[in-house]
Amino acid sequence: MTVDDEIARLAALANPHRFRIIALLAEESLHVSELARRLGMSRALLYMHLQRLEAAGYVTGHLELSDDGKALKFFEVVPFEVTTNVASIAAAVAADTESTH
Repeated sequence: MTVDDEIARLAALANPHRFRIIALLAEESLHVSELARRLGMSRALLYMHLQRLEAAGYVTGHLELSDDGKALKFFEVVPFEVTTNVASIAAAVAADTESTH
């Protein structure tokens, strides 16, 4: 993992709204409209946060058809563990240094 990858993965969590999103999705898979309603957030803002979490690998989304034929985008948490320590930071910097030479 590069320095930029490591920083992007950590930065994706560094937001209270994203913590709330993960907490709700840890309980159950939810479609965007329901998730937005529970969070009291616009769908546009929610999508921005979900895209950031999905790009970092913390959540995943998929489409499902409702009984009336509407496409609903559901999101769920991908099991993860965040571990950052001196060794992982040094390894990321070393990988970046090697790739630039």
